[in-house]
Amino acid sequence: MNGTLFIVSTPIGNLEDMTFRAIRILQEASVIAAEDTRRTQKLCTYYNIHTPLTSYHDFNKEEKSPILLKRLREENNVALVSDAGTPLISDPGYYLTREAITHQIPVVAIPGASAILVALTASGLPPDAFIFQGFLPKKSGARTKLLTQLVEEPRTIILFETPYRLRSTLEIIQAVFFDRKVVIARELTKLNEELLRGTAEDILKTGLPQRIKGEVTLLIEGNRQKKHPRPA
Repeated sequence: MNGTLFIVSTPIGNLEDMTFRAIRILQEASVIAAEDTRRTQKLCTYYNIHTPLTSYHDFNKEEKSPILLKRLREENNVALVSDAGTPLISDPGYYLTREAITHQIPVVAIPGASAILVALTASGLPPDAFIFQGFLPKKSGARTKLLTQLVEEPRTIILFETPYRLRSTLEIIQAVFFDRKVVIARELTKLNEELLRGTAEDILKTGLPQRIKGEVTLLIEGNRQKKHPRPA
């Protein structure tokens, strides 16, 4: 009988945003596969978790996956975590999950914090239907092309962006989406949590914070003149 691969969500900022179930799974697993073992060690120390850690990220996934699969086939449970939030969502883990399913190894997701849902529910934009586009392209031309393709999208649009490209991206949004409402969510669940609301032009005129740390969750109002597509 195989072990189970647990996909464990961890806090996106505030360490108290951890479920009892997630703590138990991390304590009971034979190993924790972590995107950055140094960051995960801080979480483990906080919750008195002594499970061994091993690195698992996009650059070693093909090398590490067979090792983790061997553990799973030997009836050991493996817990997969990313640096913060839910693994696989713009984070490593899909390769290992797919391999586990291919080898008929049980995969169980342990729900928890997600920057997408935290930002959406606090944004003031319609939460009934939304799309998540992940990180925008690095090159401004590719960003402009992608955002232009989303102009007719009726659902709330959620994106991830880096602090270094945020101003440039807002300028593109201003040119493409005009007076659509925009929300910038940063430092979510942390002491300095901040949500900036308005049009892209409003936010650019008001002025962005001088130093923005970490990833930014960016939301754009959908096309209100379009109806949401009906489920198939």
